[in-house]
Amino acid sequence: MRGEILGAERRRFWHDDDKLEIVMSVGVDGASVTQVAQRHEIKRQQIYAWRHDLKRKGLW
Repeated sequence: MRGEILGAERRRFWHDDDKLEIVMSVGVDGASVTQVAQRHEIKRQQIYAWRHDLKRKGLW
């Protein structure tokens, strides 16, 4: 199977306050980690990693 390169892969930069807002939105109105991740077009694991990082920094 051969894949096509359709465009340049982009890497997004997230500020800590944006990460915190996304992490804190889990559970609001019953939103699951999966739903929040899909809404922001990120992987579920990214939310867990951000949560861990924000706790380590003392921001959450």
